[in-house]
Amino acid sequence: MSGAARGAAANHFRGALTRWPKDALRPECQLQDVLAKRLAKGTLAPATRGATQEQADLKQANALYSLLEDRYKNKYRAADKMFEPQSNPTYYKDLVKELEEAPHRSFLGRMAKRLSGIVRFT
Repeated sequence: MSGAARGAAANHFRGALTRWPKDALRPECQLQDVLAKRLAKGTLAPATRGATQEQADLKQANALYSLLEDRYKNKYRAADKMFEPQSNPTYYKDLVKELEEAPHRSFLGRMAKRLSGIVRFT
């Protein structure tokens, strides 16, 4: 691959990585770090049969951008009823709330949450 084409694919890749959100649940393992290491090695994507390395790299960058822009969520919309199951209508709202609170919980808070999950009063 030519240096200019390689640079264009790498620039697109870096642009997508800078916009990628940080994972608060696992701060020690970030997707950006893993992909930046792959970028530093020089190969972004394995070349497929009939395609050049440049095309494969640009496809990878496009895939990252499509995930960032929620193209698939917008293209394949799920019905609102699907997110409110009859058995537990607040399940997904509670799940999102729990995922937002979990990284900021103290040690005692985590232990209390664990114990409350073990012991249930009915």
